[in-house]
Amino acid sequence: MPIAPGTHRLGPHNATLSVHTTRRGAAAKAGHDLVIHVTSWQGSLEVGDDGRAASVELDADPTSLRVQAGTGGIKALGDDDKASIHQTIDEEVLERRDIRFRSTRLEHAPDGDRITVEGDLTLAGSIRPILFELVVDDAATLSGSAVVTQTEWGMKPYTGLFGALKVHDDVKVVIEGHLGS
Repeated sequence: MPIAPGTHRLGPHNATLSVHTTRRGAAAKAGHDLVIHVTSWQGSLEVGDDGRAASVELDADPTSLRVQAGTGGIKALGDDDKASIHQTIDEEVLERRDIRFRSTRLEHAPDGDRITVEGDLTLAGSIRPILFELVVDDAATLSGSAVVTQTEWGMKPYTGLFGALKVHDDVKVVIEGHLGS
């Protein structure tokens, strides 16, 4: 579908940016699969006069990740658990370093809804290329996801219980929102 020309802004006011983690290891049953929302971020989708997306950008505050849900585990996540996870992300995983994405190439699928986005992701002090797909439907709803392999950006996936509980190296980053809101 053609998208209205101009700059479409995205952020917590009209979209959700989330990180989904899963667990593994001998003590995986003790941990939780997490849904973590990025609560402070801004993005843009630049659209040309022809209705085709021309660029995608995103900047996120690395200290704004907040656990929204945790499934599995021996017991439910409490507020203290969530605060501890937040502290671990800030101090050990992301180390409060910038999160930034800049597209370098966009390719539109013949159906008009799907856009393959290629660009550079700055994460934990490293810049690496990444590829993902965005979908914009007839209602101007935007959605997409990318798999980020933490070690490719020099990050060490979280481990606990003397290494018996581990977060998978691959985490899924999901964006869902509405253009023009």
